[in-house]
Amino acid sequence: MTRQPKPGTAEWDAYLAEGNAKQARKRIAADVILRDDTGRVLLVNPTYKDGWDLPGGMVEANESPVEAASRELFEELGIKLKPLGVLSVDWDPPHGPWDDQIVIIFDGGELSPHEVKALRPHDSELSACAFYAPEDAITALRPRIRNRVSQAIEALATGRPRYTESGHAHW
Repeated sequence: MTRQPKPGTAEWDAYLAEGNAKQARKRIAADVILRDDTGRVLLVNPTYKDGWDLPGGMVEANESPVEAASRELFEELGIKLKPLGVLSVDWDPPHGPWDDQIVIIFDGGELSPHEVKALRPHDSELSACAFYAPEDAITALRPRIRNRVSQAIEALATGRPRYTESGHAHW
C-alpha cells in the first residue's frame, strides 16, 4: 500500500497534481435566487455578457459552492449571507469556448425592505440589478438559462430541489 503524503508538503502538491491530471474536472457555477417581501426575484445585468442573469458566478479552485455564492453576492452586491439550501443542480453542456459545467442554484431567501432599498451593484461586473415577478424574470433572462431558472423557481414553490440537464427535468 502506498503511503499518502502529508498535506501542505511539496510531496502532497505533487500527489494532488498527479490525481488531478488523471481525472475529469468540472467547472461549477453557484447562483442565488434572492427575493423581496413581495416574492419578486432579483436579477443582475452583467457587463461582460448580454442579458440578465441571477447573482452569482464561478466557483474558484478549492472553494466550496456555498462559499462561492456568498463571496459573489458580497463582491457583486455588498450582501453578506449564506444560502439557505439548494434549489437546483443543472448539468450545462459544452457551449461557446467552454466545456460542460455544473450550475447550482441556491435559495438566498428574502431580503428585508431596507436591504432591497440599499441594493446596488458594487463592482464593474454589473451595470444594474432589479427585482422581477417570477414569470417576468424568466422572460428577462437569456434564452439559454430560462429553463434552468424556471426549474429553480418551481423548486422554491414546491420545496423539492431539482436535478436538470440543460434546464430540463431529468426525472
